[in-house]
Amino acid sequence: MYVQLYITYVNYIGHIGDTSQQSGMIATAPSSEFDNRVIVIGAGIAGLATAARLAHAGKEVLVFEQHDAPGGKMRTIPSPAGPVDAGPTVLTMRPVFEKLFTDLGERLEDHVTLVRQRIIARHFWKDGSILDLHDTRENNIEAIRAFAGAREANNFRRFDTHARTLFEAFEAPVMQSPTPSLSKLVAYVARHPRLLPKLSPFATLDSLLRGFFDDPRLIQLFGRYATYVGGSPYHAPALLALIWRAESAGVWSVDGGMHQLAVAIERLALARGAVFHYGTPVAKINVERGSAQGVTLDDGSTLRAASVVFNGDPRALTQGLMGSGCTTLACQTSKTQRSLSAEVWAFAACPSGPDLAHHNVFFRDDPQPEFNALARGQKVDDPTIYVCAIDRGQSTSPPDIERFETIANAPPLTTEPPEEEITQCRTRTFQTLTGFGLRFDRTPGAESLTTPAGFNRMFPASTGSLYGQSPHGMTAALQRPQARTKIGNLFLAGGGA
Repeated sequence: MYVQLYITYVNYIGHIGDTSQQSGMIATAPSSEFDNRVIVIGAGIAGLATAARLAHAGKEVLVFEQHDAPGGKMRTIPSPAGPVDAGPTVLTMRPVFEKLFTDLGERLEDHVTLVRQRIIARHFWKDGSILDLHDTRENNIEAIRAFAGAREANNFRRFDTHARTLFEAFEAPVMQSPTPSLSKLVAYVARHPRLLPKLSPFATLDSLLRGFFDDPRLIQLFGRYATYVGGSPYHAPALLALIWRAESAGVWSVDGGMHQLAVAIERLALARGAVFHYGTPVAKINVERGSAQGVTLDDGSTLRAASVVFNGDPRALTQGLMGSGCTTLACQTSKTQRSLSAEVWAFAACPSGPDLAHHNVFFRDDPQPEFNALARGQKVDDPTIYVCAIDRGQSTSPPDIERFETIANAPPLTTEPPEEEITQCRTRTFQTLTGFGLRFDRTPGAESLTTPAGFNRMFPASTGSLYGQSPHGMTAALQRPQARTKIGNLFLAGGGA
């Protein structure tokens, strides 16, 4: 459910034929052509959106991606039922994507088929209680009234209003800003003084929720939104309550899987002249006289360019993975806490047990021991587990063999031996789900699992973290690396920025 990773950065970079899969030496253009060339490192969603925008503006765009397909974390794993999403599962904040396509002279709905999920998520507890949250305020009030009584329905009404206020207040100065800063935020709040008490600057998300709700299940449910940006409700700022507003405003699945969105953006970039080189890692960003001048590929080829956009974890720069010329950038990423990772299973099977929606969350009894364990770099035997029934909530009935993605929170990296890790993860996930009565007719193999170590291999220097730096602390979002770096003509794009 970590589509929230993409909420800001497709928007962020908006302010600044067949796909080529060449290997070996790539010809260097004459010097007269350098001034119009931009090199994009990485074909994640931010890299794709950057390439499409720049190509649309008439730039010569070259994209180099170490993997063999576009999308970055928006990826798939093959299965007998077809490709299975192994990354983000739904799209939220649809206007961000609509603007991207509009800016390219296109319509989002002409390139991907989106299916609105009227049930945002179905939530299960071990005591047998079930709560569906919907895409309308009125339906949620009634659902919570039936679930927990009239008092909690009124409490939800107050919380929902609070989350909407926060979202509307921070959308422009922070989420929509290419250069969010504390001074801009302070200035905005000074112009809207009624916001100040709503910020709860010294409160955590958990303490805020305890001020709204009495039912521990509702505190647990809405506290889980901290994990959407890799945090714990016991340490993440109360401000993250606004994530509820982002989701309640609309959740869409993509027909054919989320990866189709990445493919659609790639096609738009290709149609505008961008050239993609897959399976082509970049070894070094070449920096001369304080300015990025191009890149050196793994095979030794050197290409010059007027600008370079790095769509990877900014920590790779300070760790020297892009050459010694970039190690002074994003230094905070080596000093600050990292956000959570995950254990992700992506597989096909025939399910039995409880009726599933597209989004499903199976809660453990008490959330705090799990988050305490994660903070220590450990896991619990019975974690809260998210299950995406990919073929549910679509325009057609689910097939006999359905596709599933399960996600359990995990610390960024683990020291467990790989073989033991796989066995323990399988037990943690499927034994926990069996406790809720959810069973599958086949057990997925190791090829269906991605662990924090696997994420770290795919996305170098990330430590397996899915969201870059930790969101803990009131100003954590403002301490992340920004798009414009202190090296001339070198820009960052992606979930870590």
